[in-house]
Amino acid sequence: MTALLYTAGVVAFVVAILASIGLHEFGHLVPAKKFGCKVPQWFIGFGPTVWSKQIGDTEYGVKAIPLGGYVKIVGMLPPGAEGLVEETTYDEDGEPVHKVRRSNTGMFTQLISDARAAEWEYVKQHDTDRLFYRLPWWKKVVVMAGGPMVNIAIAFGLFVILFATYGNPRDEVVEPTVAAVPECVIPVAEQRTTCTADDPESPAAKAGIEPGDEIVSFNGTPYTDWQSLQAQIRDNADGDAVIEVRRDGELLTLETSTTVTLRQTSLEDQTLTEVGFLGVQPASHLQTGGPLYTAKQMESMTAETVQALVHLPVKVYEVGRAVVGLQERDPEGPVSIVGGGRFAGEAAASDAFPLTDKLVTLLFLVASFNFFIGMFNFVPLLPLDGGHIAGALYEGLKRGVARLRGRPDPGHVDVARLLPVAYVVGLAMLVMGVVLIVADLVVPLHIS
Repeated sequence: MTALLYTAGVVAFVVAILASIGLHEFGHLVPAKKFGCKVPQWFIGFGPTVWSKQIGDTEYGVKAIPLGGYVKIVGMLPPGAEGLVEETTYDEDGEPVHKVRRSNTGMFTQLISDARAAEWEYVKQHDTDRLFYRLPWWKKVVVMAGGPMVNIAIAFGLFVILFATYGNPRDEVVEPTVAAVPECVIPVAEQRTTCTADDPESPAAKAGIEPGDEIVSFNGTPYTDWQSLQAQIRDNADGDAVIEVRRDGELLTLETSTTVTLRQTSLEDQTLTEVGFLGVQPASHLQTGGPLYTAKQMESMTAETVQALVHLPVKVYEVGRAVVGLQERDPEGPVSIVGGGRFAGEAAASDAFPLTDKLVTLLFLVASFNFFIGMFNFVPLLPLDGGHIAGALYEGLKRGVARLRGRPDPGHVDVARLLPVAYVVGLAMLVMGVVLIVADLVVPLHIS
């Protein structure tokens, strides 16, 4: 049963991500067709075709390697100036085909002209008005932004559902109510939860604090939030402690003395420090909220994701070092779709997760991956969508400036000139993807 649940979790996650990729490509396809572009292919996956169906002038299908997807929009690259010659030939049915004859100059020029020629293989004589590069700049932005915006919309929709019902794991609200009172003080170095005869009684137990008590003040200072109270307790060392609590509507004043013990400095810093200790565990709940709350949370997620993208090459390098055993893998580091599938499988198979939490974990994973995919595609570098968006915005700016100055229209921005950059970025993405997949197989992270 465990293996079956694990497999079900992995399959559910992979199917959800592939569906998200397909919807991403529809985010390009729908506006491209709306603006009159020719879109001959829409596929999920790469490699050999497993299944396809022709609908109109578009072939929809699935390929064997489920590591992405693509939509082919004809005319992304305009004819350039590398000695290319537009010419008309005829296919086997006698239909005219508009082509570009390649030049044969330098290496980079040849790469660009080869790419242009491949682009024009799909162009027939009557398609010349359906080419992407001929669209106004703002329509290009709409087409290219449509894909990543679909992913962000999926993430937003899932987060709204989760935050409104289950709550936000990133936003825990600690209450003044006592959830538990340990009977004794257990040394932090000893990984146990059961008291022994040698363990001293906890100060809170001595004072008579009980679960359900609402903390009102500590040494005369009113309770404002758990972090402030915890800081007061830690600073109190082994001094006297007067705690005012509300129990069943009645105010009680309880007295004890805090004790000094080793504890972690914080959740982020696991350094052990001698601090004052009382021995109360606060009750908490996850913050809930609707669309406005979700939008605010995604605003902070955006800032964090941008920072993560800036540091992604370094993080992947560290993952590579972990693969060869030079360092431990960062549990907060990046993972591939393989790692995400492993998380989903472990959550599904775990006895510690009730059914609701298993479903919530899957939805959070899918939402998080969609948000990252959307943000990643906005990076303004070819071959990512953001590279085409940047080119279209630059085109709009150039034409606007020329119009204001009364100068001739400078024409379309030729993104093909950046293809050498696109090849480098594409190779870097391939290498990073392979490193993460290998790491998720060799030194995998596990769901906590």
